[in-house]
Amino acid sequence: MSSRAETRGAGLDSLKLGGAAFLLVGGILAFYYFSEVSTLLRVIALLVISGGAAAIAFQTERGRALWQFMSDSRMEVRKVVWPSRQETLQTTLVVVVMVLLVGIVLWLFDMMLMSILRFLTGQGG
Repeated sequence: MSSRAETRGAGLDSLKLGGAAFLLVGGILAFYYFSEVSTLLRVIALLVISGGAAAIAFQTERGRALWQFMSDSRMEVRKVVWPSRQETLQTTLVVVVMVLLVGIVLWLFDMMLMSILRFLTGQGG
């Protein structure tokens, strides 16, 4: 009996997700169909329709799981200890210097290999 209820709930969730997708696609099509109407009004209508589609989608099991994931992510972002301005500048400077050094080393290595290749093939002057 429990599996029957779960199947019915899953079917209802699929129906809700399908309805939300249909509403969103219909809103996008209407946005382009009514191109003679003011862009501001079309954007507002599309945002309202998108909000309605999201509200319907968040009523499903997957939607609730997504909402829970987003709120957990926000909570984790609050726990992050962000670097100070000085730490960020110092790290950026180290990265820029290392990129320049590696670029110069690779350039010298390329010049050396090109010289060896020209010597071996006899194409040098």
